[in-house]
Amino acid sequence: MSTEEKLNQLRRLTAELANLGGIQALLDWDQQVNMPRGGMEDRSEQAALVAGIMYDRATSPQLGTLIEDLASEIPDINADDDLAREIKVAKRDFEHISRIPREKLIEFVMVTSRAHEVWVQARENNDFPSFAPHLTRIVELRREQAELFKPFDHPYDPLLDEYEPGMKTAEVKAIFDALRPQQVALLQRIAQAEQVDNSFIREKYDIDSQEKFGRFIATRMGYDWNRGRMDLAPHPFTTSFGYGDVRITTRYMETDGMSSLFSTMHETGHALYDQGLNPKYRHTSLGRPTSLAVHESQSRFWENLIGRSQAFWQFAFPIAQMLFPEHLGNLSIEQFYRGINRVEPSLIRIEADEATYNLHIMLRFEIETGLMEGKLETKDLPEIWNSRMQAYLGVTPPNDSRGVLQDVHWSGGMIGYFPTYALGNLISVQWWEKMVADHPNIPDEIASGDFSTVLAWMRENVHRYASRYDPQDLVQKITGSRITSEPYMRYLEQKYSQIYRL
Repeated sequence: MSTEEKLNQLRRLTAELANLGGIQALLDWDQQVNMPRGGMEDRSEQAALVAGIMYDRATSPQLGTLIEDLASEIPDINADDDLAREIKVAKRDFEHISRIPREKLIEFVMVTSRAHEVWVQARENNDFPSFAPHLTRIVELRREQAELFKPFDHPYDPLLDEYEPGMKTAEVKAIFDALRPQQVALLQRIAQAEQVDNSFIREKYDIDSQEKFGRFIATRMGYDWNRGRMDLAPHPFTTSFGYGDVRITTRYMETDGMSSLFSTMHETGHALYDQGLNPKYRHTSLGRPTSLAVHESQSRFWENLIGRSQAFWQFAFPIAQMLFPEHLGNLSIEQFYRGINRVEPSLIRIEADEATYNLHIMLRFEIETGLMEGKLETKDLPEIWNSRMQAYLGVTPPNDSRGVLQDVHWSGGMIGYFPTYALGNLISVQWWEKMVADHPNIPDEIASGDFSTVLAWMRENVHRYASRYDPQDLVQKITGSRITSEPYMRYLEQKYSQIYRL
């Protein structure tokens, strides 16, 4: 068989895996959006069946032989070209999944599928003890998975690598250790300033109008509704079943009139990335986003760098006033801008402002690394959570539903995921600084409601590479620097010094 024939065979097998992944994502989307609670057991079995089929295909001797043959036939597997990267990523994927025994993978899928439904009810009922045994088993399984990847510098490394290829726990810790004191110092300065008023948000906004506003802004951002749709979910998320079907979800809150808009912009940012992946990589090992942090850089960019900016609201505020005249009709744009950027330590991560959000992530990162090290036990998490929330943010959850039970991630076994949120924040500002350096007129374009240059820059510099580059390499290639906290702190200092007149 020639090299070209082997490559075509590899891509056929990779396409099958991609399609099975789309089926798996569809099952998960339905579970979170439509499925009745009574479907939990059947859905667990269905998810496990698909996961088993995927595992068998992903670890087949035929696939392994093809990858090894191609790796030996190309001149340099570390070269910076499409073919070398395609084979290298395929080889990494194969070696990773092959280390995990089939029965352990199936058990993990079954355990997490059931745990999700238990978590939903536990959060509703403020009942951590009912969820604790499921979380304990998930942690045990994640530790077992990590052990399969020895040697490592830290037991958290293999889990982090699933979401951030190539990154190490020590790197994340160094970034967070540099960032934490600077954010705390800024928070202390803000706390001494006169607080801004955002009472206009804490009123009941018409849900139909919230939906219209969100759909309008998502459309202006460039979301392709012919390849997507929007639904409701308790914990908003974006999912992709393929290049032609990228869906977003949102939620509406009666006590926060702008929450849905920012949620929709956040998820649309994710979706624009998935919709913008280079079609030439479709059904190859490169045909997916490079990492969760880069993915999060897209959502946080659109939600915060755009959605909470003065320029954006020069365009959007008159529309908001028209939709919500009883709440915003007599408000000035300055009052509105300052109000939506109010800094106030909060209990809920997804409702946190830009100046405090990363502290929520650091808390979770410390808990996850402690669990993986065996220094923490799941039964103690409510107490640990509450004490660290008080220490970091000065607030203590009144119950576990608003504390340790608030996030969906642990029920899905996604230990290793949380750091990507904070890393995504940092990358988003690195994108912004380079983007504006390339196109100085972008703020004026945003103010007129024109986001085409912004999206075109993302398409050209981020989206089109899919997973051709690992995250640190991509950020270095585009901005000239690896992931760093310095641009983010410059952004926060400038923005909040103006808002709070520091």
